[in-house]
Amino acid sequence: MQVHDAIMSRHSCRRFKHDPVPEDALRRILTGAGQAPSGHNTQPWKVYVVRGEAKDRISEKALASAQGASSLKASDPEFDYYPTDWFEPYLARRRATGFGLYEALGIGRDDKAERGQQMLRNFKFFDAPVGLFITFSRRMSVGTFMDVGMFIENILIGARGEGLHTCGQVAWCSHHQMIREELNIDPDQLLACGISIGYADENAPENVWRTDRADISEWVTFHDE
Repeated sequence: MQVHDAIMSRHSCRRFKHDPVPEDALRRILTGAGQAPSGHNTQPWKVYVVRGEAKDRISEKALASAQGASSLKASDPEFDYYPTDWFEPYLARRRATGFGLYEALGIGRDDKAERGQQMLRNFKFFDAPVGLFITFSRRMSVGTFMDVGMFIENILIGARGEGLHTCGQVAWCSHHQMIREELNIDPDQLLACGISIGYADENAPENVWRTDRADISEWVTFHDE
């Protein structure tokens, strides 16, 4: 697959087939991700791969915790991913994404119960056979978020090169303590996100639906003189 094709065909997959991810494909994806740039070649990322019983155990604990909470929103994140006060054009894009997904799934805007059930699917890795957790040392500074972001993008695009799809999931950050305990992750490591990876169920309505993207004229300024 050409790089541009991989980029343009990437989307957040929210329903996967149960087909296993070949070991050699997964290792190629991670090896390629490790070629990402980082300040002074610090390579600050760490990856924890969960499959089989390990993945199921983490899913069960996250689901039990989320279902027992008064809110499905992250209650104990390690960092602020979203702004406290949303503003345009980002508020409109956020709403369009949420409304579009629920509409594709046939979930009414006021159906909080079904919306909650869809949110809980995050903690099943959307049925993907492989889950990844990305961390980095909390002693690093803000720039490391950029380094790790480029590393994560390499995973997402590398997966497309293997015919696989992914979904980056900040929802897992609300369960960082449980994940750290289950996987024996050093307390120094900050959980950046989870990633589901596998073969997409291409016929699932949530995978047929796509988000809109702004034309480059809205966010690019050319200076020639």
